[in-house]
Amino acid sequence: MSPKEFDWNKGNIDKNLKRHNVTDRECEEIFFDSQLIVYYDQGHSIKEERYYALGKTVMERKLFVVFTMRKNRIRVISARDMNKREKEEYGKKENTSFQR
Repeated sequence: MSPKEFDWNKGNIDKNLKRHNVTDRECEEIFFDSQLIVYYDQGHSIKEERYYALGKTVMERKLFVVFTMRKNRIRVISARDMNKREKEEYGKKENTSFQR
């Protein structure tokens, strides 16, 4: 996945800060994580295609982010800290990747 830009407007800006203490910048940072995991969310893709991502910020915070793509822009719907199961799943990829 190669994001071009992000779609932030009054409908979603700072929404995750208020709900889950996740800044918009942190949401963006996970999309540049080399270990990013992205899944298609078929169960929630009724009106538009939705995805969820497991990724890490530059400060090593592990986040679960739900998003959609709109005209090559990533629009974050929701973001929160990963739960235990999600951390384990992310850790599997993290531990099998080449590291220097």
